[in-house]
Amino acid sequence: MSTITAGNRVETATPARSDLLRKLFERGGFAAGAILVTFGVVAIVMGFNGRSTVSDSLKLEKITGTPDMTPALIAKEAKEAGLTGVSLPTKSVAGMSINSGDRARTFASYMRIHALEATGGYTYAQMGRFQAKTDAPKAELAVGGGTDNPQWALMDTATKQPVANGARNLWVTETALTTALNTSYMADKLGLFGIVVGIALLLSGIGFFVLAFAALHRKQVPARLH
Repeated sequence: MSTITAGNRVETATPARSDLLRKLFERGGFAAGAILVTFGVVAIVMGFNGRSTVSDSLKLEKITGTPDMTPALIAKEAKEAGLTGVSLPTKSVAGMSINSGDRARTFASYMRIHALEATGGYTYAQMGRFQAKTDAPKAELAVGGGTDNPQWALMDTATKQPVANGARNLWVTETALTTALNTSYMADKLGLFGIVVGIALLLSGIGFFVLAFAALHRKQVPARLH
């Protein structure tokens, strides 16, 4: 509130309510813009750090695609192995270093085909835990070979324990490795998503700054005496 003296008159000027609201919205716009810009920068940095961590971790494993990891060769192998109804890779990683999420996922898809070739096309759930005896009844055999009944399993002469089904164990190992590779792919994509979200937040924050300044910022006009 200010007092203006003009001759023998004393006038009191009070800021308009609209000016107070304008200042409130303007400051709120700048505050929101600053918060969005900060969050955007943090999200971008975290996204790049995440993708870098994935790449560095994969490089430490020193994985290289085998010569048959091309769409044409793996399709030929799958056909020769009698595999049907399986999803074949469409990208090649033959001779390539597996150092990114995309390559890790592609390598994992080739590993699955190799595992199916080794198990005759059967998965973990279709195979028995133990190697079955040659005279084991069909009712005691799993679809993919082996048995879950220790009474019809081959026994290890040294340990006197049922012999594990090697094909099933191979599938377990393959699943563990492909899960780790697919997790790397997911982490890589999450990092990329963080970067995209960060850019969106950054642009939104800048937009708030521009909007608050252009639409709400006004220079104060001195009061005129009459």
